[in-house]
Amino acid sequence: MKQIGIDINCDVGEGIGNETQILPFISSCNIACGGHAGNTQSMQEVVRIAKLHAIKVGAHPSYPDPINFGRVSMQIEDDILLQSIQEQIASLISVLDAEGVPLHHIKPHGALYNNVAKDVALASIFLKAIAPYKRNAYVYIPYNSVIEKMALNQGYLVKREAFADRSYNSDLSLVSRRLPKALIEKPKEVLEHLVKIARDQEVVTVTGESISILADTYCVHGDTPSALEILMYLSKELPKHQIQIKK
Repeated sequence: MKQIGIDINCDVGEGIGNETQILPFISSCNIACGGHAGNTQSMQEVVRIAKLHAIKVGAHPSYPDPINFGRVSMQIEDDILLQSIQEQIASLISVLDAEGVPLHHIKPHGALYNNVAKDVALASIFLKAIAPYKRNAYVYIPYNSVIEKMALNQGYLVKREAFADRSYNSDLSLVSRRLPKALIEKPKEVLEHLVKIARDQEVVTVTGESISILADTYCVHGDTPSALEILMYLSKELPKHQIQIKK
C-alpha cells in the first residue's frame, strides 16, 4: 500500500481553550483573528503553542460577527467586508512578526467559507483582500469550488480542504449544522471518513453516495466536543493505513 502524507488542520483561538492539548496532534492551525472570535492575547497564546510544536500557522478571518460566531451570512458592504478581512489578517501578522513565525496559510471561517465557495462576487472580495499574501501563503478552500477555480486562475497557492468531522451533501457542500448527522463525532467514523477521501479520493455523502473529491488538508474543528479524542485516535490509527501526518 502506497504511503500517503497529509496535513491535519484545526480551527483554534476561538475561546475553547484546548490548544495545549490538541496542537501536538495536528500539523497546521487556523487562528481566529477577531472577526468571529479572538484577540491579541488569544492569538499570542496560540502562536506560542504552535511555535513550540512546530505547527504551521494560518489566519482564520470571518464575517465580523462575533455574536453569531461567524456562522450566519451577513449583508455587508463589499468595501467594509474587504477592510475587515484585511484588518483581521494584519492583526495576526503583527503577532506572528513579534514571535518570528511565518504566515503559512489563510482560511475563511464559517459562513464566509461556505459563501466564497459558491459566490463569485464574494470570492472576488476575499481573494482581493488576501492578494498581498498570494506568493507566500496558501489559501485553504474546498475542492471544485468557485473560489478554488478563481484562485488557481489568478496564481494563488491553493490547498484543497476536506472536513474530517463533517458530513457532506452530494454537491460537496457541508450538511448544515442545524440538521442531524452534520457532525461526525465518533473517532472511528472520522477515521473511516478521512481514509476514504485520502485513499480513494471519494467521500461518502450523508445519503450514501460516493462522490469524487481531492484534499491536501483535513480539518477537525477545535470546538467539536470530541476533538481531542478524535485527534488522538487518528494519530494512533492513520499509520496503520499507511497515512502519515506531515509536519
